[in-house]
Amino acid sequence: MKGMGMMPHERRKPMSEINVVPYIDVMLVLLIIFMVTAPMLVQGVKVDLPNTVSDPIQAEKDVESVIVSVDSNGAYYLEVGGEGSEPMSLDEVQSQVAKILSGRTRSEVLVRGDEFVNYGVVVRLMSALQGAGASSVGLITESSPNE
Repeated sequence: MKGMGMMPHERRKPMSEINVVPYIDVMLVLLIIFMVTAPMLVQGVKVDLPNTVSDPIQAEKDVESVIVSVDSNGAYYLEVGGEGSEPMSLDEVQSQVAKILSGRTRSEVLVRGDEFVNYGVVVRLMSALQGAGASSVGLITESSPNE
């Protein structure tokens, strides 16, 4: 009677196949996310920052920066939370920064000026930013390559 029927201790073969369909789905979703976000990461104003030898200032983590860029033609760009803007006039920059600073308790304003822009353009910008309510204005530079 041993040969008849199913044996209680019959061995099963281990399943050696891996179901890759869920992994393909996850990979395709990640690919779509990266394809959508990649163009957003390269937006920005082309600015040749002056090189300096100085210690970097540590930015506070809970304070969102407002960055105003000046390109070599003297055009102003406003960048808040990683989102850039179209070129704007000095008056528009001042009113926009005033609006942003009025809605926040803590915020830092940084100026990113092209190395070849006229000094007076940056000074006028810093004066307008202080008129908009920025208590302190920082300058963004690049570290010198010979460090």
